[in-house]
Amino acid sequence: MTHPFLALTDRDREEMLRTVGVSSIEELFRDVPGGVRLGRDLALEPPLSEQELSAHLGDLAARNADTTRELSFLGAGIYDHYVPAVVDTVLQRGEFLTAYTPYQPEMSQGTLQSIFEYQTAICELTGMDVSNASGYDGTTVTADACYIAKHATGRTKIVVTEATNPQVRQVVKTYAPGFGLEVVEVPHDGGTTDPDAVAAAAKGAAAVIFQQPNFFGCLEPAPDIAAAANDAEALSIAHVDPMSLGVLEAPGRYGCAIALGEGQGAGNVMAYGGPHYGFLAARQEFIRRMPGRIVGETVDAAGDRGYVLTLQTREQHIRREKATSNITTNQTLLALGGLVYLTWLGPQGLREVGETCLALSAHAKARLRERAGLEVLFSDRATFKEFAVRVGRNARDVIRDARALGVHPGYALGRDYEGMDDVLLVAVTEKRTLEDVDRLADVLAEVGA
Repeated sequence: MTHPFLALTDRDREEMLRTVGVSSIEELFRDVPGGVRLGRDLALEPPLSEQELSAHLGDLAARNADTTRELSFLGAGIYDHYVPAVVDTVLQRGEFLTAYTPYQPEMSQGTLQSIFEYQTAICELTGMDVSNASGYDGTTVTADACYIAKHATGRTKIVVTEATNPQVRQVVKTYAPGFGLEVVEVPHDGGTTDPDAVAAAAKGAAAVIFQQPNFFGCLEPAPDIAAAANDAEALSIAHVDPMSLGVLEAPGRYGCAIALGEGQGAGNVMAYGGPHYGFLAARQEFIRRMPGRIVGETVDAAGDRGYVLTLQTREQHIRREKATSNITTNQTLLALGGLVYLTWLGPQGLREVGETCLALSAHAKARLRERAGLEVLFSDRATFKEFAVRVGRNARDVIRDARALGVHPGYALGRDYEGMDDVLLVAVTEKRTLEDVDRLADVLAEVGA
């Protein structure tokens, strides 16, 4: 039997069978014991025509909810920022979309150059000296940074603030036994972290990890936390939102050794929570300890500029005991989306997006107080685009009832923090409008206590 969409024909099959020295498919599988063979046709539905299949897939797709059809204030690490059409236009080019690891530089100059430009953009954004070619996501690059810290300091204690994303903390704890690390958490104090508490915990530590803005959306006293880590001769590691760096100081400017995070908000759609890309940048002294790959610039025999994979510290490239990561992939295509987005936006555009997020979230706080009568948690702390509000009853129930009205009001903080069962984490990006904020306030007033 032949199929109009497959090149494989009966003649092709016969030739392959003849080449391997058998006369039939049955003979090919003769050594497979009868007891493990199915012995009947698969119980599949009858095949569909192309028209029927297209309609069926359309029906399935229509069952999905997305932020173009329902109003979302979800955040907690994955954000609904605007992604311009130029990002997909570039990503869907065949030479990028189908590219594999650029082992042969003479055949991969386009991919290598895009990675090099991505590394440059991340360094400019974070104020760091070197960046890798991207990481798997914002959680695994944090765990990788712990390994850098262990190698650099010879210490095994990792300090992480409680106000850091719970998923990041969990991944660090999961990696810790394999790395021979002890993880110590510093509790938050009214929504942010006390630098004195960090200083006490950092004694004898390899690294101090904190998030800016933190998981509650509050701005940490980042320079003071970094100073506390540095005073203890621990590496200060900032987990940052790239979209905040148009209005907040870059980690490299206030003394951090490493800056990393989840890059999704810069150029990637939410995509059901992944895949996205993690970024990791550091001071020059850590370049040979960084996980993954680093692309460098060189010249060829004719003196023309070219790009090569300069450093590769993954297990399949160097001896296992010298590898700094056991993850064999990165997210080059999605990181390219980040590069295209940041290039499209530019420094002034990034600043304007940040200012819009600041203004809209401040407006949302006021409207939720006035219109829905809600208490804004940690109201004396500055925030960027997220903030916490008490909704008067279990936040998961509020989320369920609000979703029935077509609004996703936020993330239930009680999932991760004791005593916050009635607290929502609300995220407001530049895609939300004043009318959207009013709609959120009205829905929470209706479904709240």
